Amino acid sequence: MKKTIQITVNGKAGKVEVEGRTLLVQVLRDQLNLTGTHVGCDTTQCGACTVHVDGRAVKSCTMLALQAEGASVTTIEGMADGDRLHPIQQAFSECHGLQCGFCTPGMIMATAELLRRHPDPTDEQIIHGLEGNLCRCTGYVNIVKSVRSAAQRMAAR
Repeated sequence: MKKTIQITVNGKAGKVEVEGRTLLVQVLRDQLNLTGTHVGCDTTQCGACTVHVDGRAVKSCTMLALQAEGASVTTIEGMADGDRLHPIQQAFSECHGLQCGFCTPGMIMATAELLRRHPDPTDEQIIHGLEGNLCRCTGYVNIVKSVRSAAQRMAAR
């Protein structure tokens, strides 16, 4: 049985029809064509599916779309301001905090949550803040460097 839910995604309010078992990541990718949110594990282990729901980082591969009824969702596509990258995106690019890029959207969304809670994080806070996100390509050195750079950029705004 399908149900229509109201959801705001990247600032645009809309309605989507979902089944009870439909995951938020499926709505984002398959119905709204927002494919920047990746599915890596389906078990909340990798963090590639991280989005913000009402300002909080969540793993959309285990959140039912019905749970997002009335919520405001921000995906990686909603981070940039038009053609201008968000300071976190810019930092990841300039500090080489990515290689294949598969984990990058989730890392950026987790970083945004981390910097909301800790605007000037220590390395320990960065490591703890990103521990739910896995990268199979890097040694995390440039990811931590990217987060530090993003914190500096955001403080200067």
